[in-house]
Amino acid sequence: MADKKEIFADGIGQIHFAGGMVRFDFVTLQPQPEGKEPVPEANVRVIMPPQGFLAAFDSMQQLINKLVEAGVLKKNENAK
Repeated sequence: MADKKEIFADGIGQIHFAGGMVRFDFVTLQPQPEGKEPVPEANVRVIMPPQGFLAAFDSMQQLINKLVEAGVLKKNENAK
């Protein structure tokens, strides 16, 4: 892990399934002329097999549950 790299993203612009792989397109918000909303711009893509996607989803769900328990996040009771 000596060559460890950090990547910042404001969010995920798209998640899609193509070629048997799950693809995440991460975006960063790019500033616009004054008064206009920042525009999301794709800057990196992560590609993983479906099994890796499910494992990542499970890890994220566990973290969400811990953040809800800690009061950092609140459940949206209206979500479907």
